[in-house]
Amino acid sequence: MNNADSITNTLLKKTYDEVNQCIQCGYCLPACPTYASMENESASPRGRINLVKMAAEGKIDILEDLKEPIDLCLGCRACEVACPVNVPYGSILEHAKEAINDAEVHARKKHTFKDFALNHLFMKPKTMKLSSNMYFLYQKSGLQRVVRATNLSEKLVKKAGKFEIALPKVPSKKYQIQRGQLYEAKTEKTVKTVALFLGCINDAIFYHVNYYTLELLRMSGCDVYVPKEQTCCGALHAHQGQMKHSRQLAKDNLKAFDQYEVDAIITNAGGCGAILQEYDQLLIEEFGTEWVRKAEQFTKKIKDISEVLFSLDSLPFSKEIEKVVTYQPSCHLSNVQKAGDYPEKLLKKIPGIKYVELPSKNTCCASGGIYNIQQYDESMKILSKKMNEVNNIQPEIVVTSNPGCLIQMTHGVNTFGKKPSESIHLVELLARACGIEPL
Repeated sequence: MNNADSITNTLLKKTYDEVNQCIQCGYCLPACPTYASMENESASPRGRINLVKMAAEGKIDILEDLKEPIDLCLGCRACEVACPVNVPYGSILEHAKEAINDAEVHARKKHTFKDFALNHLFMKPKTMKLSSNMYFLYQKSGLQRVVRATNLSEKLVKKAGKFEIALPKVPSKKYQIQRGQLYEAKTEKTVKTVALFLGCINDAIFYHVNYYTLELLRMSGCDVYVPKEQTCCGALHAHQGQMKHSRQLAKDNLKAFDQYEVDAIITNAGGCGAILQEYDQLLIEEFGTEWVRKAEQFTKKIKDISEVLFSLDSLPFSKEIEKVVTYQPSCHLSNVQKAGDYPEKLLKKIPGIKYVELPSKNTCCASGGIYNIQQYDESMKILSKKMNEVNNIQPEIVVTSNPGCLIQMTHGVNTFGKKPSESIHLVELLARACGIEPL
């Protein structure tokens, strides 16, 4: 048996029962943003499932016939919510991506920048720390102003460079949370002990989001541990089919958090929270081992910051926010973590705001990890429709709950917005309402 046949057989074993659950009813079609945008059956969940089945049976080639339809999937998993027979589309998608990645490795196809970022940057917290310091210097030195004034980033890295202007202004490094610390509650009585998952992008570039998350937890009566050895969640690796690396990162995080007795493990990124909540499924191939037991205990504790703050109901609101506000949900927070209602519930508690709901709020913004970089044109088709709704509402603030969504919506405001709007993370708006000084 050659390597290509081995990959096909492995895909067949992993997905046979899953793909055969699909009854091809079409309930997923209206929920799928790429089907709505491309109007092509191969861009729908049921179409992709059928292609995975055919590839697993050896009827089509994994790279020639399956790769493009799978690459064009956002992985938002709205189809799972719509499916009447509970087809595990997320699992099917991951198995397909893993098979595609293995086939590309076998064919010696290289993706130099992507492989460097995933294998040498996100896998190593020290390297991420270095990149964070470099970005801080890039901004503070004035080089960023030169790059933006000359449009240099777009000239050098083409469409990916368009997102440089959507990156945040970072505060002083003193606001970057120190690992291995216990941050005590700011209330007389501790009501909950939690651990904070920092993430990689948030810890490197959006560390003001982590800072506000920490402060809001402490204001609400939480003692907060920040495990020192925590690392990247592995979501980006899973999205690219590099499951071996994703599983290793999962094990590293399980070891890091296993040292702490906490009521909950807090995330502030929908994408991170989704894969953290599915570590037991990620490591299911190690069935019967200590890793699965640890993963099952770990996943039960994963909570989004919005869910915890809403349940504690003790935020000390001290300032009215007299702004028109709308919210773009994180697909993974809504469709995987099933906690998508909490951000809106919190927003409606903020004194002074006028909350206006997006008509198609549950459709993806088309960030999709690095989908907006890899599939820029398709991503912009979906984002432009989203921004039409935003423009009709004319909010002063667009709120999100995931760093990828935050970059995407900021890019949307900059590119398609008709009225100057601010795009920020939920915790930043909550921090303003609680009187925490802007960084």
